[in-house]
Order: sequence, then C-alpha cells, then structure tokens
Amino acid sequence: MQAPGFVRQMAQPRLDMPIAAINAQRGRLFLFVPVCLAIGIGVYFALPREPLAAEWVLLAATVAGLLALAWRAPPDFAPLLIALALVCAGPLVAGLRAYQVAAPVLEYRYFGPVEGRIVRIDRAQSDALRLTLDQVVLENMPASRTPERIRFTLHGEQNFLAPVPGLRVMTTAHLSPPPAPSEPGGFDFRRHAWFERLGAVGYTRVPVLTAAPASEGAAGLRIHRLRMQISEAVQAQMPGDPGAFAAAIMTGDRSGILQARMEELRRSNLAHLLAISGLHMGLLTGFVFGLLRLAMALVPPLALRLPTRKLAAIGALAAGGFYLLLSGGNVATERAFIMVAVMLVAILFDRRAISLRSVAMAALLILLLRPEALVQAGFQMSFAATIALVAVFRWLSSEQGWQNRIPRWAWPVVSVALCSVVAGVATAPVAAASFNRLAEYGLIANLLAVPLMGLVVMPAAVLAALLTPFGAQGLALAVMGPAIGWILRVAAEVSALEGAVMPVVQPAPWVMPIMALGALWLVLWQGRARWAGIVLVAVAALGWTQSPRPLLLIAPEGELVGLMGPDGRMLSRARAGGFTASAWLQADGDGASQAQSHARSGADPRVPVAHLRAGGLDVVHLAGKRGLALLKDVCLSGRIVVTSQPVPEGRYPCRLITPRDLRRSGALAIDRHGRTRSVREISGQRLWTGR
Repeated sequence: MQAPGFVRQMAQPRLDMPIAAINAQRGRLFLFVPVCLAIGIGVYFALPREPLAAEWVLLAATVAGLLALAWRAPPDFAPLLIALALVCAGPLVAGLRAYQVAAPVLEYRYFGPVEGRIVRIDRAQSDALRLTLDQVVLENMPASRTPERIRFTLHGEQNFLAPVPGLRVMTTAHLSPPPAPSEPGGFDFRRHAWFERLGAVGYTRVPVLTAAPASEGAAGLRIHRLRMQISEAVQAQMPGDPGAFAAAIMTGDRSGILQARMEELRRSNLAHLLAISGLHMGLLTGFVFGLLRLAMALVPPLALRLPTRKLAAIGALAAGGFYLLLSGGNVATERAFIMVAVMLVAILFDRRAISLRSVAMAALLILLLRPEALVQAGFQMSFAATIALVAVFRWLSSEQGWQNRIPRWAWPVVSVALCSVVAGVATAPVAAASFNRLAEYGLIANLLAVPLMGLVVMPAAVLAALLTPFGAQGLALAVMGPAIGWILRVAAEVSALEGAVMPVVQPAPWVMPIMALGALWLVLWQGRARWAGIVLVAVAALGWTQSPRPLLLIAPEGELVGLMGPDGRMLSRARAGGFTASAWLQADGDGASQAQSHARSGADPRVPVAHLRAGGLDVVHLAGKRGLALLKDVCLSGRIVVTSQPVPEGRYPCRLITPRDLRRSGALAIDRHGRTRSVREISGQRLWTGR
C-alpha cells in the first residue's frame, strides 16, 4: 500500500526539476518559438517522402489537440505542450508553402524556340550573361506543362539587344530540368529551383532577339526597370569595378561584376558586402533614422512638439521598403527588411528596438512566410550574426568599465570593428559548411573594409539617392569611389596571400543542426544549464572532423568517376563533368583543380579509359564510344566498370554501371564498407524530385 506513495515521492523531484527550469525562463519563452518551429520545418525537409493526405490531416489534428491541451493544462506544463505543437506545425507550414509554389517542371531535355519576358539579369560562373524569363512559351508544349520560369546562359555573339527587365525576347535554347545533386546528400538545386518556381535551366548559342518592347511587357516591372536605369547611370558616372560594386549595393544588380572580382571578394570573405542583406539594410535605415532625427532636432518647434523618434522610425521604414523594392526583393533582402521592420516598429510602440525578442519575431515571420529559407546559407548566416551581435552587445552594456576607457569619438569605429569580429566568428561555421572553404584572413579583411562600408559607402549611397532628382549625385558618388576602390584593393590583396583560403570537408548532415541548437541553447537559456550548449557545439565540431567522405563517386550520367586515394580524390577525366568535379573536390575539402586530381590517377587524358585503384576497389571508367569498344577487355570479375554510353543487353562478369542505371538512381556513392547510396535513395520522393 505504500508503494504508490513512494513512487510519487521519487517521481516528484524528477518533474519538479524541468518545471522549475521552465519557470526560470518566464519572460523569455517567446525566444524559443521560432526555434521549435524551425525544428519542425527541418524535419519536413529531411523526410524521405512527401506525406500523404491522411498524414497531413493527422498532423494538423495533433497540433490542434496539443494547443487545446495547453489551453487547459496547468501553467507549468503549458509551455511544453506549446513547444510540441510548434514542432508539429513546422512541417505543416513548410508543406503548405511547397504546394503553394508548385509549378510545372520540364520533364525532358528540350532544344527549340523559346520566348518569354525578362524578369532577372545576372551572370553565370563563366562570367556570361544569364537571363531569367517568365510568361514562357515553348514550341509544341501546352501551357499546363510549360515551366513558369526558365533561366539560360547566353553564349556566342549577343550584341543584338540590351537586355532590360520587361523586354520580351526570343531565341533557340537548350533546356533541361533543374539538375539533381552531383552526389548523394549533396546540394539539391531541384529544391532551390522548386521554391523559385524555376522549371528549366540551360543555355543558348543563338542570338537573343527582341519579341516585344519593354513598354509592352513591363507591367508590374516598373521598379525593376528603374533599378536597371539607376544601375546604368551609376556605372556610367563611375566606370569599371567600383561602379559595378556601387550598382550592386544600391540596386542589387550584379551583372556588371566580373567573376574575377567576385572570386577575390569570396576568398577574402568580403562577398557579403555585395549581398543586399542585414548589413546594408541596417546601415541604410540606421543612417536615414539618424539623419531624420538630426534634421528635426535642428528645428526646435518640431523637436519640442512632435515625436521625432517615431517619425524618424517611420521615415527609415519607408526608406527600407523602397530599398527592398529597388533591389529586386530577393529572399535575403526580404529577410533583412523584416528584421529591420520589426525593430523600427518596436520603436513606434516604445519597445526596445534591438533585443533578442525582436530577432525572434523577425525569425518567426520569415519562417512563416518563407520556411524554405531555413535550409539556405543566407538565413543561417544572417541570424547567426544578428543573435551573436545582440547577445554580445547586451553583455557589454552591462559591463561599464571598458566603455569608459574608449573615447566617445572612437565609438563608431570601435563598434563597427567589433561587429565585424563578432559576426565573422558567428558565421564562420555556416560559411565553411555551405561553401567548403574558410577565408583564413577574412577577419583582417573585414576589419579593413567594413568600417569604411558603414561610415562612408552606405551614407554616400543614401545621399546619392537623395541628390539624384537634382542631378547632383556626382558629389556623393565621388566620395564613394575611393572608398569602394579601397575595399576592392583589400579584397585583391588579401585573396592573393598564400593560404588565403583553407578548404573544409563537408560535414555530416547532423552536424550543423546540432551545432546550431547548441549555440542557441547557450545564448537563449538562462541558468547554469545553458553551458550544456557548449557540449552540443563540441560534439558537433568533433563530428565534423570525423565526417567521412565516400570512397567512390559516380557522376549522374556516368561522365566522371572519382576514387579517393592516399593523396586525395583521383578523377577519371581531366575536363569532362567540370561542375560535378568541382562540387566533389570542394566537398572533400580538396583545393586541387580537376586536372591536378586527374593527374593523381596516372591516366593519360587523351585515352578514353581510366583505371583507378585504391581502398580495395578496382574501377575502370570508359568514356565515349571509343571507351565502350574496350568493354569486353576490361570487364573482369570483381571490377567496377562505369561507362558513359549505352551498353548492349547481356551478362557481364564485372559490376557494370551504365547511363540507364544512373537514370534510375542518380549519382552513386560507395563508402569504405562497400555500401552503395544513390541520390534517389537519399533525396527521397519529394515534390521537387519528380516523385
């Protein structure tokens, strides 16, 4: 009879501990709302298949049931139930968005006439101009199967028109569906294209001609046309690389920036200066806010009678909104605007503008509007930097001693420099995981460039915009020119230093989520339990160092094979499959070029047969018809033979992998234990994989 009471006495402390821990977070629980929602969204993107209709209904009922229980539950238990409801709501939010953006995807390779309206102009990695079209028309293809948007790169002679948004064009192009990952678990461009409603990509070597003037096809694109006009005007008055840089930060138009300059900016970790994101939006709205408050303070009747702080916030919000429209409204800029808008609205309601609560509100809005942003590097880097900055400056604000040792006139420079250090450290793991390289001197480059960006370039850009109606923008651009020149010089000098870039191996899929949760726990949780976040970060870091790479990789069409050897991956071809080769080597953390990796194999690049041996595997790659002719000679028992050409039906003693096999499976990977994984197996049956 005493056992139940004894059990209750033993269980009570176990329940009291988590309840007490949650109660200690009262007033800060809202900070965990976007975290819980993000966990659910992450689960959705990790699913092996798309949920069935009945499963969606069951999940929605679960969310409703948990919220109903939370409504009636004791206050101590309600936060746990709400947290579970948010996690379950994450897949619902992401799934709704995935179905909302659904659009036709090209089902096969297409070569023929293409017509459409230009909605975006940028540059491909080859430095060639690239156009994105909507209102697409393809020959002999019904509208129900025609992609909503297509993107193709322009090659050959293309001097027959000056592309502008709204211009309706026509050409003959090679198009194909968005490509699958180059290896199992690699970046899935199909998912990215799905949420962009991009149904086909390709290229053309035929001149692009005008089908209708921009005035007839520019409905809804007037802002885009204004954007290009400003970009052209800036580059005309400030020619060369500085003008292209200025146009990029003012309008988001990067078409004038050469890939050589982009590579220098990436290698020096300064490429973020070109992306209109939190830095630019914060500098712009902050400068406008300060300028408006100063202007109103100079007029005593206004300063004494009007709420100048709130009026300045409204003006800064309007400036940020116009900047959002002018820059093309991409995801990074939308994210930055939401973050800034939340902070400015907080001023209107007499709340603290810069706080973790404001950051949490911005994250929640972005996740609800664009849940796909969670798996994008821009979102991760933006919030890593913002959360770290808010947390560090909150801690510093409580430590008054160090502030008194810095002269007030030096505060702007010190603040910007400190921001560079904190943001650089916070975003380094995300950048390394996303781009497989770490700019070793990126901190130095940012310390030399970011202060000038904040104190000179962005204020001058605002002044240029204000002076443009009077034709006096030249003065502001003249101030921007030397400052931008300095930033570009820093990028060039730092990127040229020996060891400027350290290749980083691709972490296992679980590493970055665990590291992010650990860092968030460390920042958001109150009490000694917060230090458990360091343990999670350490586990993730250790897991990163132990992340294995596949022993053998086979390209999606059999055009390339890569076998990991003692000196790095050996590639079967010196030139074929260049994009795939680059992706493999980057994920390996290997800084070698494709030609250097091919040289490791010892094969003659002029011969269509490459024989690779390492890790207990014996692999032969046969390229083209000349290679296929040698199939019978090399197809021996115990050997893996990969061919890029169709193979006649029959029985072969070797393990033969053909284009037909790869069409079903996608790219293949074989690990050191002999296990084979395919893109189809890892990517699953999702909306963007074509089921």
